[in-house]
Amino acid sequence: MGNREDAEDVLHDGFMKIILNIGKFKERQPGSLEAWMRKIMVNTALKYIRDHKKEKVIIDLYPGLEIKDDSDDQNDFDGCDFSKDRLMGLIRELPVGYRTVFNLYVMENYTHKEIGEMLGISENTSKSQLSKARSFLRKRLKEYQKDMNYAKAEFNR
Repeated sequence: MGNREDAEDVLHDGFMKIILNIGKFKERQPGSLEAWMRKIMVNTALKYIRDHKKEKVIIDLYPGLEIKDDSDDQNDFDGCDFSKDRLMGLIRELPVGYRTVFNLYVMENYTHKEIGEMLGISENTSKSQLSKARSFLRKRLKEYQKDMNYAKAEFNR
């Protein structure tokens, strides 16, 4: 969603829809309740994004990148590792279209066909948005690594 307040709003709205409609749910197979709830949450988030039109795990975006627990952030100069919070911050910087497709594909494991149907876009547009999101993130990771290498060199002088 881009920030905690919007995410909390979406979470609240999604749970309200679940609570108000739980009587209509009919379990067809094991796990269908979870799938039903997930669909409500995803659709609530997508509606929120569409309504607000805001611009504002994890895959191998950059070879050699290591994702650290944020509790391990004792010394940022120990290499060019990336904390989960920093990577999530970069994902939040993606334009809304890129971020939506990236989150649905990478974080939620939807196919491009499913994403296209949810967002009303073609499968190829979904693939293109994901490719652009990955390129954006790779570029930002390279910039970060360059900045960290410079800072490390300056620190060690």
